[in-house]
Amino acid sequence: MVSGDGERVRVSPMTDDEYLWEPVPGSWSVRRKADGPGVGATVLVGAGVWGRDGGRPHPWPPPVTTIAWRIAHLAEMLLLRAEYTVGSRQGAEADLRFPGAAAAGVAMLERGLGAWREALVTADDAALDQVGRSTYPDGDDADQPFIEIVWWVSQEVLHHGAEIALLRDLYAARRPAER
Repeated sequence: MVSGDGERVRVSPMTDDEYLWEPVPGSWSVRRKADGPGVGATVLVGAGVWGRDGGRPHPWPPPVTTIAWRIAHLAEMLLLRAEYTVGSRQGAEADLRFPGAAAAGVAMLERGLGAWREALVTADDAALDQVGRSTYPDGDDADQPFIEIVWWVSQEVLHHGAEIALLRDLYAARRPAER
């Protein structure tokens, strides 16, 4: 990878420990369904052995979350919004299989980014102005011009991506006693 000042930078692959690291006790995460939801969560969302902490209504203030939770949240949003824009308009968070390992989580996020990119590159100016181009059921997508949904998804990717980067920095800078 090349940094903003043109220097080559090596980014270490994420470990499973880093992926699931709880920066504070009671962090929301992706966890084994057999272990039940984390503190303040009412459900482990998804199909399969692992689920993402969740619940409605969302708690206030929002819980601190792990890298795994943030990756799962982004992957879910990207995959489902793409599905309800250029896909079969079926599927739900309950159908997704959230991985408990870093490499698989990153791969799921990459699939979501690819699916969302496909939704974007197929949109011309008329599609960007189209109300209801995305019919994602867990938002107000059907009532919004697609450009508003693009804006929303972009800010979600930016802010959660920055949070993931910060958590990676904090994980790497832990004191020796915490390692």
